[in-house]
Order: sequence, then structure tokens, then C-alpha cells
Amino acid sequence: MAEAHQAVAFQFTVTPEGLGFHLSREAVRQLYLAGISSWKKRLVRAKNSFLTGVYPASPSSWMVVVMATAGSFYCQVDPSLGLIARIRHCLPESPLLSTEGRTVVSIGVFSTGVWLSAVLIFRQLLKLLLSYHGWMFEPHGKMSRSTRIWVALMKLLSVRKPLLYSFQTSLPKLPVPPVQATITRYLESVRPLMDDEKYGRMEALAKEFKEKTAPRLQKYLILKSWWTTNYVSDWWEEYIYLRGRSPLMVNSNYYAMDFLYVTPSHIQAARAGNAVHSMLLYRRKLDRGEIPPGGLRGRSWCHEVPMIPFLNMPMCPPPDTLLHLVDSKHLAVYHRGRFYKVWLYYGGQVLPPRDLQLQFQRILDDPSPPQPGEQHLAALTAGDRVPWAEARARFFSQGKNKVSLDTIERAAFFLTLDEEEHGYIEGKEGCMDAYAKSLLHGQCYDRWFDKSFTLVVYKNGKLGANAEHSWADAPIIGHLWEFMLATDKFQLGYTEDGNCKGQPNTALAPPQRLQWDLPEECCAAIEGSLRVARALAQDVDFCCFQFSAFGKGLIKRCRTSPDAFIQLSLQLAHFRDKGRFCLTYEASMTRLFREGRTETVRSCTAEAIAFVRSMGDPHRSRSERQKLFQQAAAKHQQLYRLAMTGAGIDRHLFCLYVVSRYLGVHSPFLNQVLSEPWRLSTSQTPQQQLKMFDMAQYPDHVSTGGGFGPVADDGYGVSYIIAGENLINFHISSKFSSPETDSKRFGSHISQAMLDIAQLFDVPSAQRA
Repeated sequence: MAEAHQAVAFQFTVTPEGLGFHLSREAVRQLYLAGISSWKKRLVRAKNSFLTGVYPASPSSWMVVVMATAGSFYCQVDPSLGLIARIRHCLPESPLLSTEGRTVVSIGVFSTGVWLSAVLIFRQLLKLLLSYHGWMFEPHGKMSRSTRIWVALMKLLSVRKPLLYSFQTSLPKLPVPPVQATITRYLESVRPLMDDEKYGRMEALAKEFKEKTAPRLQKYLILKSWWTTNYVSDWWEEYIYLRGRSPLMVNSNYYAMDFLYVTPSHIQAARAGNAVHSMLLYRRKLDRGEIPPGGLRGRSWCHEVPMIPFLNMPMCPPPDTLLHLVDSKHLAVYHRGRFYKVWLYYGGQVLPPRDLQLQFQRILDDPSPPQPGEQHLAALTAGDRVPWAEARARFFSQGKNKVSLDTIERAAFFLTLDEEEHGYIEGKEGCMDAYAKSLLHGQCYDRWFDKSFTLVVYKNGKLGANAEHSWADAPIIGHLWEFMLATDKFQLGYTEDGNCKGQPNTALAPPQRLQWDLPEECCAAIEGSLRVARALAQDVDFCCFQFSAFGKGLIKRCRTSPDAFIQLSLQLAHFRDKGRFCLTYEASMTRLFREGRTETVRSCTAEAIAFVRSMGDPHRSRSERQKLFQQAAAKHQQLYRLAMTGAGIDRHLFCLYVVSRYLGVHSPFLNQVLSEPWRLSTSQTPQQQLKMFDMAQYPDHVSTGGGFGPVADDGYGVSYIIAGENLINFHISSKFSSPETDSKRFGSHISQAMLDIAQLFDVPSAQRA
């Protein structure tokens, strides 16, 4: 009854004596405070929109221009060359404005015009500067004169501290590469993977495409690039993610893990309270634009859905849609087969961690059983998309089911209070593999795979996340994740007994159970999706391990980037594992461009293959292998730079294919290109994007990183994080059903390959301190 009284401000009752009226003062007060909070957010957003729009100028610079113009004018110096007088003459007559007042208004109008003109000039200059990418291709430690000038101008224009979106509209558009360059680089990438006969056929297809089909498709693509902010992103989101009909679980969603060695609190509700509060603080910073614009801190941690299903995907049926919420004041929580709604605000303020802990503990202590069909309900989001869409339209379009589903889908995010215990336990084999599988698919019914992300908090206080891919690539979640972990541990903290700090407000209304009315047909659909999801989950083979022989500090002795070193190690390991080479995917970011997401680096190059073969050739000397390694590493870094600066090939080919489908043009070349499987899909997790604490001071607070499911049925998915000077964490996935793959075996090959390459350069081992 308490929550009912808090939720209703006015109550009317009809009695024989007349009309009864009851006013809940506390409820009215809460409504008033919530309204004040809402208006504050609107004002902050309006202010930030203005400041972002005039960056790098500021309101104070406008005042300087006005004061300077007025001072000059009253000193008998007219900086406007007569324009102020003309403006004053054009002002309408009004008894409210004296002659002096008309002059002041005219000066203000002229000064504002001058200031806005300067803003436009500076923003165009900023756009030109952001279009310069020559600095990326310069040798390490050297800087050309043009780059020095560029750095100086960027510092000059960035004197004022930028907000989150200050550079957004100044970023250049992603350019459409020339067809000739794309085809040439494509043929170069597949040449070492094909025999002469197969390559000859591909070369003929490419020539025919370039001469007959490509010019028409390219014209439409260039036209699209003129009227869209990014010619790739909208199609990539729609056709790779939203039109996909296969399960999101394993195939698309990815996961993030907790600290590797540290668990700040072993009390489940307390850890959840601090984690949720930290994420709400992050959201507040986003709303206020207080997070600085993202830099170029390395790699993209993400994978992509295989292209092969896309080839047979119909273009007409409506895709899934993304629900964008300006704000959400509640959380959806799952525990032991039951769903709850937890309010995140009280009196217009975010609930402190101790109050959140109280609410989550109330859920943990609730002995009530699940309603019929409720326990496995989330399996609908884990199975195929079509049955879920049909069940949604049939069983969740009205009544209490619609209300409860809206509560979940309009929640800030989804929280699972998991009954299992996971995490790293020294000496326990397979503990990290089970941890990874739990985060990737869980029980197939205890994660809401449609949500932007599901925060999972385990019984022992360990946590993790399962994130949906369509709305953002993993560096976005990684940024949030780093903020949450650092805030949880180093800012919010816990009491000595592991509870959140502060005193709980026991007057808070308890969490609200969501109500469902699930008929037998709906329950049958739920169980059908669960069977599909379980078959998919049981086929995932995971190996998650720590490589602690050395890290980035010692890799640099090889005179190459750590990423190139690891990528070449993966090529060597894959060749030893399967005895052949394959098309290799590495994700890179295109943040240099507006609305940029990812591009592909084709890491299996002719130079990489030559180096790998030399490692198995007893007639090759050590110096020859070193030279081949350096050539392969340089080639990899060059391809990475090309991908980041808009000269990649795979997104261009993808968009050409989409245009061909719209025009009804059949292209054997594009069909062949987009059907080629990525049997080795790799990505690097960015580390220390925020630098909220010193890793040297807290070496045990390294991140475990995250990972994803296998992209190809007979291939490997590999995610890695260079967690410190002496540690690299690997996440390897494959499928049990493939006789060609074994994640643990491949992990052993990776470790040995890294040691063998390090030995070429006399890089010693260094165990973790």
C-alpha cells in the first residue's frame, strides 16, 4: 500500500455523505521535485546545444566583440564603416527607444553579426584541420613541417575546453574511395589466399565489374554521400544488424568483464548498488556534455555479423527499430525467474548507492515464485527474431503484458542479479571460460538480449555486461565500463563490511513486480525460442586466458606496434592450428569522420604469409625472419592507417552491393566478395581510455576485457586486451560442432607463437609482479 500512496497524489472517493478528497503532500512534493529536475535537464541541454554550436567561440567572446565595437564607436572610430548607422536607420520607430538606445541596439546587432561570421570562419577552419590525416602516416618520432603547423593551429582553436559534441559538426564526411583503388586493394588482399586458377577467375570478375557495373553504382553512392552525413553508417546499421533474423545472442551481442584480480565487494546487492549509481553518474555527464570528445586511443573492440546471411536477406520486409529515450527513470531487474521495476530517482535526485542496495536486497529476499511462463520469458530475445516478432504482436500488444514489456524496453538498462558465482580463481582451470560463456549467453533466459546492455551481477559480487551491437560499437560500452569500474572502486567505495556507504532510506517503496498473463500458446513460443538458444549456446567453445610472459613494454623492443605483433602472432598460430591461411578480419575505428563506426583491416597479407612461412623454414636465418617480420608489421600498420582515414575497401564494397540490390543489378563479383567467410575475426579492446586511476600504482586493477562469439561456423573469434606492461588477456571463441576448431588448442598456439616471435628479438619473459 505504501507504494500506491506514493504514486497517487490525489484521491477522490464517493460516499453517501458526499465527495471525499485526499491530497498526498509527499506525492505532490515528489511530482514538484521531479518537474524541477526535468526542466533543469532541458535547460542544460539547450545551453550545451548553443555552446556546441558556436565552438570554438564562447559567449564571453561575444561580449568582447560587443564591448570593443561600442568602445571604438564612442571614441569616434567606426569599425563598421557606416553599417551601424545603416542598421540604426532601418530600425522601426518606437517611443520605447531613444536615439541613444537605437545606437546601442545597432551596435549589438552589428557586433553579433561580426561574431557569428567569425564563428562560421573558425568552424570551417576547424573542419579543414580535422580533414588533415597526414600525421598518421609519418614515421614514429618524426614530424613534418605541415604536421607541426597543424598541431599548432589545433591547439590554438582548442584553447577553450570542448564539450562532448563540440567537434561533431566539424568532422568531415567519410569519403567514397575510387572504385579502381578499392578493387586493386581487394585483389591484393585475396591474391595470397587463392591459387592461380581461382585468382584468375576473380580477376576477370573484378575487371568486368569495374568496366560495366561499377561506374553506375559509384555515381549513386557519391550522390548519397552528398546528402547524408555518412554514406555507410545508416545502411550498415540497418542491413547488418536491424534486418538480421538470426539470434542476437552469440551471433551479434558481445560482453565485458570485471576487474581481473580484484572484487571491490562480495555483497551482491552492494556491488549492484555502486555499479548502477556509477552508470547513472555517467549518464548525467553525457546529458551535460561533460565527457570530453573521444580521442584516437587505438583499436575498436567489436565484431560484425557474417555477410553471408545478408546476401539472401530480403530488402522489403520492415527491419527492427531502435528505441531512443531522452530519459528513463527506472530500471528493469531479473532475479530467479521474476521481473521487477526499480525507480532510480527520489525527489528528483538519483538514488544513492545505499538506497539502491536496499532495493536490490529486497528483490534478493523476495520468496515469491515466478508467474506461469515468466521464468523463461527472456528466451524470446535469445532465439530467432521472427518468432519473437510474431509473439510480440500476438501476446504483448495490449493489457498487462504490454505494460510490463514497455517497462522493460523503456528502462535505463537491464539488470540481472545472477544466482551463479564467476570470476578468476588462481589455479582453477576453466573458470574464465565459464565466466565468458555466462556473460555471452547465460542460461539463455536470464539476459534481455534486446536491451542496449544487460548488467550482470553475480552472487559473489563479480559483475559483467552483455551488450547489443546495433546501437553502438564496443568502445562506447568500454568507455562507460571503465568509468563505472573506476567510480565504483576509487570514488564511491564500500564500508569495511562490504556495504555501500551511507544510511538507507527505509521509507522507499519496494520494487514493483511486473505482471504477466501468458497463455499456453505464448509459453510454447517461449520454450521454442529457448530450445533454439540452448542449442546455439551449447555449441560455443570458449578459451579465456592470461598471457603473462610479457606485455606491451617488452613488445616495443621489437620496434613495432603491440597490435601488429599480436596480429602476426595470430597468423602464425592459425597456420600452425589449421595448416593454411584464411581471410582475417580486424576491426578499426573511423572516428575521424562524422558518424563513423568501423572499417575492416584485412590482416592476412602477402607479407604476413611470407613471415609465417619463414618461421617453419629451417633454411631461413634469424635476420631474414626479423626482416620479414618488420615488413609484415609495416604493411599491417599501413593498412590500419588506410582503414582509419577512409581508404578501406570493405565498407565501400558493402555499399556498392546495397546500391546494386536497390537497382536490381546482378553482380557476380560483389556476390563473391560478400560471401567470403571471415574464418578468423579479431579485435583489440581499448584500455585506459579515461585514465581515472594510475595503473602503475594499482597494477592489480587490470581489466579482463571482453569478447564475442564465433563469426564463422568453422572459424575463430579472438578478442584481446593489452592489460598492462606484462599482461595480455585473450578471449577465443569457436564452435564445438566444427571438427576443425578447438579454442583451447588455438590458445596454446597463440601463446607459443608470441614466445617464438619474441625470441627472434631477444625479448625476455617477465612474470607478473
